Amino acid sequence: MRKKILITGTILGLLAVILGAFGAHALKKVLSADQLASFETGVRYQMYHVFLLLFTGMSTLISPKMQRLIYVFVLWGIILFSGSIYLLATKDVTGLDISSIGFITPIGGTLLIIGWIALLLNFFKLKTEKIS
Repeated sequence: MRKKILITGTILGLLAVILGAFGAHALKKVLSADQLASFETGVRYQMYHVFLLLFTGMSTLISPKMQRLIYVFVLWGIILFSGSIYLLATKDVTGLDISSIGFITPIGGTLLIIGWIALLLNFFKLKTEKIS
């Protein structure tokens, strides 16, 4: 599972850098300032959660069960949160209007929050001796 988490985190990090560069260069000319700011928010939150995945995959302080849970919540959170923001911000360019299912953005955000809560619960369960 650790390898899967690390590979997924690395791929999502690579995609965040590519999307960030694409937004800063190609999309800057075709999106409004608000749309570009939204797109950048999606990139930023994707990258924040890449670090969470990489930490999760490298940490020996996180139980395998919690690693799996964090992985699922964060992966789906990124897809729904950042993915929907990318689509909503670029709808004028792509012609894909997902406004009618825009409710998936807060669902994705909630999944990201649950991923962090899972990490917190894991740390509360740690024995003090294991941390030292």
